[in-house]
Amino acid sequence: MTTKLLKPIHPGEILTEEFLEPLGITKNQLALDLGVPASRIDQIAKGKRSITADTAVRLSIYFKNSPEFWLNLQSGYDLRVEKTRLPEIRRQVRPRQAA
Repeated sequence: MTTKLLKPIHPGEILTEEFLEPLGITKNQLALDLGVPASRIDQIAKGKRSITADTAVRLSIYFKNSPEFWLNLQSGYDLRVEKTRLPEIRRQVRPRQAA
């Protein structure tokens, strides 16, 4: 039996689908309110840019949640993406031998 893994969900998709769309906020309005370039929010929403600590703090103030929420979404996504490369990585890494 083969298990097909779901594609990791980028934090930008969560930002868009769980926050912006339900609240009727545009990416441009969010960028203005956060004091960041509109291109930053657009790239995050498109999954082409990661959420940095700076952006996480700004989002947490804006949405009244924690910076850790946003950083955990990002680090979880990054880890899931790298796990898809596990066979390749295992071929490259020589595990340390016990003494």
